[in-house]
Amino acid sequence: MRSTKTTEPWTEQGLGPFGPAALKPYSRTRFATDGSALLKIYVGIDPEGRRQREVATIERAALPGISVPAVLATGNDEEAGSWTAFRTVAGTPCSVSTHSAIEEYIGHVVAVSGRLHRPIAGATPGCGWEARQASGVSSHQHLLDQFSPRCRSLPWWAELSEALQPIDSHPVVRLHGDLKPEHLLVDGERLHVVDWEASACGPAVLDYTDVVFHFVRDLLYGGMPPARVPVDLLPRLPFSGPVLAWRLLLWLDRRRTQDIDLITAHDVHRLAAEEQSASAYRSLARTVALLRAAGVPR
Repeated sequence: MRSTKTTEPWTEQGLGPFGPAALKPYSRTRFATDGSALLKIYVGIDPEGRRQREVATIERAALPGISVPAVLATGNDEEAGSWTAFRTVAGTPCSVSTHSAIEEYIGHVVAVSGRLHRPIAGATPGCGWEARQASGVSSHQHLLDQFSPRCRSLPWWAELSEALQPIDSHPVVRLHGDLKPEHLLVDGERLHVVDWEASACGPAVLDYTDVVFHFVRDLLYGGMPPARVPVDLLPRLPFSGPVLAWRLLLWLDRRRTQDIDLITAHDVHRLAAEEQSASAYRSLARTVALLRAAGVPR
């Protein structure tokens, strides 16, 4: 007999009511009408794994002195899906609209990373911060494993695999995984860090590269010409050309099926071989601008 259950699981726990949903590629978020809570419903890639990872990480992220939102309730319901309700934290998201705002944002990234990126004895690369048995998977192999299987047959695969191997010597640290401006909320002298579902363990350069990639991509997709992207503000973030190439390719692999074919082995070689951050970021900007012109969705 079909279930007649209509009560939302968070309502049963005294939360809500919540307003209309804001749609993102991998989540739907709703604010409580009284402003006290934020509801996130995970969709798309591995929603239940992301829910579990975010809740588990938040419990530990406060230990090094980082301000995080409290988890009010969480669950995996047949009808509602995977969801978590957080207590709302005050603050204004970081901005990249002006030169000074970008400098402030980069400063916050460096400050948060300084608390997170401490070597962990016996840690192995992987998603989340939970302890796991040593699997023998290296840092560079963990990155390659995130691609869809068909990428292994593409012309740039061997070049990227070889170029990434030096990061195996980097210490494994705890990563936020998605330090975009909207995930850093400034409240006077206090900084709150939200959205921990992409948390992982791996080399610190992964967090910094993700910041650079989103910074360049989002400015370009917002209409800024490649030559005007202020890459001169980014050298404070540790650099790796091969990891920057990997991040660009991972983005394309998660877009339309045909988009990954727009990148050639020469493109990957050129970006991975860069030894100077500013020139690499300019190369990234030119490449992303061409991909945007080709119709690749954000």
